[in-house]
Amino acid sequence: MSLDAILLAGGRAARVGGASKPLFRLAGETLLGRAVEAARGAGAARIVVAAPILDPGLDVTWVREEPPFGGPVAATVAALAAVDADAVLLLACDLVDPAAAVTTLPPIPADVHGVCLADNGRPQWLTGRYRTAALREVASGVPDGGRDAAMRTLLGALRVAFVDAPAALSRDIDTWDDLTAAGGSAASSPEEEP
Repeated sequence: MSLDAILLAGGRAARVGGASKPLFRLAGETLLGRAVEAARGAGAARIVVAAPILDPGLDVTWVREEPPFGGPVAATVAALAAVDADAVLLLACDLVDPAAAVTTLPPIPADVHGVCLADNGRPQWLTGRYRTAALREVASGVPDGGRDAAMRTLLGALRVAFVDAPAALSRDIDTWDDLTAAGGSAASSPEEEP
């Protein structure tokens, strides 16, 4: 089964004062770069990043929901037009360890539309693999292109197998304290780096 990836990196980051979370650094790499590497490691042929162009040096396709900041469903709907593989890896770009999270996802079983991590039974929709055709079908019925919709509005109608995983695999960076706890640092742009 061929695989493309949709990386979600275009949120408002209100809890960090609007700072560009995808450019936060852990272990010398941006969160966005780590997510791109995780997608490549999973075998994604094409990587589509739903965000403003944050790093022009990355070999990815950039898309943006219209209007901007429409939320993860609107970003996913916009990015679907740029993928053509049988399956899509859907991944948030604020995970602390996206490679470990992606490695935990098994191939999609024949009797379901996708698989995603679950943390104490709670679906982590933005760490999953989904059949592209099924995703497109549900996306076509979401009102307003998915603007301000919850991910369960898009993915809750699919048959999804949940993979119980340790909470550490869905650990993300939403606040400055999260960034500090992960041992990371903020950077405003890749050009600032030596």
